[in-house]
Amino acid sequence: RPKGVQVRTVSVDLTDVTALATISRQTDDLDIGLLILNAGANTYRGEFVESDPVGVQTILDLNIISTLNLCRHYGKHLKARGRGAIVVVGSLAGYLGHANIGIYAAAKAFVRIFVEGLWLELEPFGVQVVELVLGLTRTPAMERAGLRFDLPGVQVSEPADVAREGLLHLADGPVWVAGGNDATARRRSGSNRAELIRGNQQTSRTMLGAENASSPGE
Repeated sequence: RPKGVQVRTVSVDLTDVTALATISRQTDDLDIGLLILNAGANTYRGEFVESDPVGVQTILDLNIISTLNLCRHYGKHLKARGRGAIVVVGSLAGYLGHANIGIYAAAKAFVRIFVEGLWLELEPFGVQVVELVLGLTRTPAMERAGLRFDLPGVQVSEPADVAREGLLHLADGPVWVAGGNDATARRRSGSNRAELIRGNQQTSRTMLGAENASSPGE
């Protein structure tokens, strides 16, 4: 970071109902100009009809509710400020349905449509809004999930490259697909949904290995 710049760290569980209040108490005295929402994860896996409602709610609280709360709070500040940007990190998982992580994928789809609307609302006030869509990225979470990054033809991004790309394309909202994954996003938006979903499920099984049939989150 630049010399003389202070960093204020706030440790908070974004699924807690008091999260926004905790964050705002520590930051409302700052002139926030850039909000980056990168806290999203698939925290629960399993067949939906057999799922634990608490586990499902945790996915929704982290990936949807916290995003809405933070965008409302800081988006209002940025609107009054007349400039600034909001980056919401998304996932290619949100472009089609998945077995076993269907709620996570649906949450990511929700966020993309939400960001598109927010982009329209804040653009007249000089605030840039973009969803930065990630494909397979070499994060610790993906490594812990056991994904095979070495498969032929698999497009793998590095976190630093994705972050750099996102900052370069703040003005290119409402959606920017990072890591050269534009063709994948277009393909997953096709009209033959059954073929696309079944094909992706098989690819996911291969990436995770035979011992894990769940789909990856990114």
